[in-house]
Amino acid sequence: MPNRPRLRLAPSLLSADFGALARAVRAAEDGGADALHLDVMDGHFVPNLSFGPALVAAVRARTRLPLDVHLMIEDPGRYAEAFRRAGGDTLVFHVEAKGPPAEVVRTIRRTGAAVGAALRPDTPWEAVEPIADELDQILVMSVHPGFSGQAFLPEVLPKVAQARARLDRSGHPEDVSIDGGITPATAVAAAKAGATFFVCGNSAFTGGPVAANLARLRAAVEEGARGAVR
Repeated sequence: MPNRPRLRLAPSLLSADFGALARAVRAAEDGGADALHLDVMDGHFVPNLSFGPALVAAVRARTRLPLDVHLMIEDPGRYAEAFRRAGGDTLVFHVEAKGPPAEVVRTIRRTGAAVGAALRPDTPWEAVEPIADELDQILVMSVHPGFSGQAFLPEVLPKVAQARARLDRSGHPEDVSIDGGITPATAVAAAKAGATFFVCGNSAFTGGPVAANLARLRAAVEEGARGAVR
């Protein structure tokens, strides 16, 4: 039986009410979130701007949950130290960004943060395979990065399964994360494909109390995991 990580939910603060961000952080923590996901966008790598180290630091001051910082930026190596100092526990960079991926991994690792690598929906598994054993997380994007509220792209599920199979074969228990359009319905399919870390935005923060939303999502991922290939 492969030694896989436990299933975890990471609400994305990009979908929270920024006018009441501290309340959203507290609701996620009280509601059973395992981590918080912060989407950093620079207006170059993706066509949108979000926030920088100052907001990460503000969130860090208000929670003990791990902070999963998704660097959707052109030059992740340049800013890795700043986001680590701000309180990021895991820094996730895109293999399509500036710099050889292996070099970016080393740069992030030197900060003391855990390292993740992300793949756009149209980026093949082969782009991350050479560094897979050096990572703590592989993030498969199930929407095109840059905006919240997009619909889940089921065509990425074979890539999730490919990542999980590769890690299981090599005995590496790191997370296969999925981000974009995660709802109770899509979470079942993602967990069945082998995802273990679920970034949830609108499905966590809208449509009801955060605790109830997270409970529905957790039931869905557990249902999917029971049917996962092992």
